[in-house]
Parts: sequence; structure tokens; C-alpha cells
Amino acid sequence: MKPRILQFETPTPNEAVTYFGRELGFEVDPVDLAQDLAEGRTDGYVLAETRGTEAYARARIPGAIHLPYREITEDSTRDLDKNLVYVCYCESIHCNAATQGALRLSALGFTAKRLSGGITTWQNAGYPTETAHPSPLRTLER
Repeated sequence: MKPRILQFETPTPNEAVTYFGRELGFEVDPVDLAQDLAEGRTDGYVLAETRGTEAYARARIPGAIHLPYREITEDSTRDLDKNLVYVCYCESIHCNAATQGALRLSALGFTAKRLSGGITTWQNAGYPTETAHPSPLRTLER
């Protein structure tokens, strides 16, 4: 009997490159984001916290704007720049507020990506969050 993980046809290397390359086009790695922030490379994108008001007040990634997914409409995004990429994040892999936010923004003509793992993965990696007193970005290691 064939192992379960091999029951479906395995893609060719070229098919895998296409698939995984596309997948990475939709996701942002927390390490890459942290390095960009630490090096001041923030041109071309905006971090968008898509959770509710209480979560945004409790902790957010430095520089993130608050854009609760339930409130993303044509009217609420009227002043946002459609030339930027909006990197949406939420609580964790168990939350879909980032997916909801990215979907709603995309439907309105914005370019959006999602931060892998949300703010929980960000914090677990030791990266800073803003509250009343922002903390400095720590030295990055990979």
C-alpha cells in the first residue's frame, strides 16, 4: 500500500517552482519584514493591522496602520495609495482577519499580501511591538 502522502501525483520540479513561487508572492516572512524595518527599507509597502480596535491598542507592529477588515470599504480606503502594497496581518495562523483584509483590499483594486503567522509569530520571534512605549528592533539573526 502506497503512503498517504504519495497518493496524489507529485508535481514536477518546474511545476513546484511555479506553485511555490506564486505562494510566496502572497506571503511575507516575519524575518524579511523585520530586516526591512531594521534597515529602513519601507518604501513601496504599508503594514496594515486588520484586527479590531482593542487588539490594535494592545500591540501592533511598529509603523502599522489600523485597517480593521470589517471596516474596509471603498469609502474607508478612499485616501489610501493604490500604488503601495498593503501587508495585512492579524493575530495568528488561527485567525483570518489578515486574509479577510487582503481579500477586501484586493477587491477594491489594491495590491495586498499577508504576513505569515501574524503578530503572534512576530512576537514569538522576539520582534518588537508598539503600545504606549515603542521598543527598538532587536538584532536580527537568521
